[in-house]
Amino acid sequence: MFYPCPPRDRTPFIQAENRHIEEEFIMSPKMQSKYDHVVGVISDTHGLLRPEAVAVLKETDLIIHAGDIDNPYVLKALRTIAPVRVVAVRGNMDTGAWARELPRAEVVEVGEVSMYVLHDICELNLEPTAAGFSAVISGHTHRPSVGESNGVLFLNPGSAGPQRSNHPVSVAIINVRGRSLTPRLIEL
Repeated sequence: MFYPCPPRDRTPFIQAENRHIEEEFIMSPKMQSKYDHVVGVISDTHGLLRPEAVAVLKETDLIIHAGDIDNPYVLKALRTIAPVRVVAVRGNMDTGAWARELPRAEVVEVGEVSMYVLHDICELNLEPTAAGFSAVISGHTHRPSVGESNGVLFLNPGSAGPQRSNHPVSVAIINVRGRSLTPRLIEL
């Protein structure tokens, strides 16, 4: 089983029938009816939105920000990339009144697939397969990674913000075709 966080560090799984998600992001009817979707995934921008990231994300149908935004202007700038919709979750560095409006986790429906988005994979408190998710998207580590467990895609786009350690600056794209997900990490 692929989980980037050791099992002892995760809270126990909650079965699908017991899960409670405060808010659910549902795509517009136009997006639901479209068979092919391109989803841009960005995380850990820490107040910096690079032009290279914007260039990649403007070619997408939807942008998911997996937290550590650090500045509301990053979200505002992402929302100007028309006609893209932006979904964001709160990371551990997202503080202040603007950040309180962001959920800790979010469900994103894209066509025929459901994705669960949270900042820190170690806070995953449900069994994604049992809950019916096709993907779990997270950030926090600044290390880009793609894995799969029990038919569920686990994606961390890495950090698109200031470079830290030896980790690359990156974002990700997920091509959604029906129920099929094809992820791609893009180094900026």
